[in-house]
Amino acid sequence: REVNHRVKNQFAVILSMVRETSKRSQDPREFEEMIRARIMALSRSHDLLVTSNWAGASLFDLVQEHLKPFGREEQILLSGPLLTLQSNAVQNLGMAFHELGTNSSKYGALASDSGRVEVTWSMSDDALAEREFQLVWEERSPPYSGGDERDDTTRKGFGTVVLQRVAPQSLGGSAVIERSPGYFRWTLNAPLASIIVPQHPMEDAGQTIGLGI
Repeated sequence: REVNHRVKNQFAVILSMVRETSKRSQDPREFEEMIRARIMALSRSHDLLVTSNWAGASLFDLVQEHLKPFGREEQILLSGPLLTLQSNAVQNLGMAFHELGTNSSKYGALASDSGRVEVTWSMSDDALAEREFQLVWEERSPPYSGGDERDDTTRKGFGTVVLQRVAPQSLGGSAVIERSPGYFRWTLNAPLASIIVPQHPMEDAGQTIGLGI
């Protein structure tokens, strides 16, 4: 029953990807390229979960795995406490990282030798309230003169839908996108309980990773 549930969930995600990508593709070749990349990204998240027998995956490993295909490791900084993500968080954050990396490699920091991406995450320490998780993707680069989905006057691309609606809603949280020439920031806030594996020892270890990929 558990395997059946997971397979059906994967099928639902892929069908949604196909539907939304087809709406925004200009020709069959573009559609094939985009859907292939998105399914491969989903596969990378799936591989991390299979390796752990679906016990979860490290947030650091997840970011690293999804940004490797874009290269530019020396321009990417990751910083945050050691966390083990639930399977739902692995899949949805993995989709978000793929879309962020793709857009950055085309129009943002990872399209330029002088660009820089910083991915940071943290947990609130308020013992009297529900603990919160916050993740920030921030990039700076020379202003791009072409049109892309970061322009509010254009139709929202599938990546924007993932960042503003799919990922945050699936985690019971919210997200904000900030744009200006040469600058992009995505901030995700969600209940910590929907992000990490319950009672995992790393949660309160107080250790922080601060590394370039």
